[in-house]
Amino acid sequence: MFSAFAFSIFQESIDTYHIKDDVYQDFTNPYPKDQVEHLLYRKNWIDTVQWHYEDIIRDPAIEPTAALDLKRKIDASNQDRTDLVEYIDSYFFQKYQSVQVKEDATINTESPAWAIDRLSILALKIYHMQEEVDRTDASQEHIEKCSAKLAVLQEQKKDLSSAIDQLLADIEAGNKYMKVYKQMKMYNDDELNPVLRGQKG
Repeated sequence: MFSAFAFSIFQESIDTYHIKDDVYQDFTNPYPKDQVEHLLYRKNWIDTVQWHYEDIIRDPAIEPTAALDLKRKIDASNQDRTDLVEYIDSYFFQKYQSVQVKEDATINTESPAWAIDRLSILALKIYHMQEEVDRTDASQEHIEKCSAKLAVLQEQKKDLSSAIDQLLADIEAGNKYMKVYKQMKMYNDDELNPVLRGQKG
């Protein structure tokens, strides 16, 4: 099933990142560019780095200039994340382009790649909640609360994985069809963001 395949790539990315656990470490993709694994690994690496950006920026002692620099990194990361989702959707679009779509086929509320995006984030939640469960310096109450949350996350993983695999099966069978939309982010565009537009000229 594709969901299990994708989740294994996400786990590999997360584990590799945490060897150094540094948002500024060099990135190396172990998969060839012509494979979907390359996209999945890159997608999760972006998510993992951004997860830690979000931790750092919440430091009450962070300097304002450092916070601004980090906010811009987060903005750039969000754009990279969106781009990768579109690349993954393009992969599925090409894979299923020869499928005969049935007359009564419907479109899903989200594309396969946006569902996979949620699975990537869920992999990060599970990893970090497991860290909390495994802590030796935390109270028993903390560990029990985190264990309960981890169980919910594992249930979410099961349900989301099932939904992703069912969606892909429906697309392959022609019961559903997909489109690839280019996301129109307005806040980085100096023609669409009034603050940036006001700075022009």
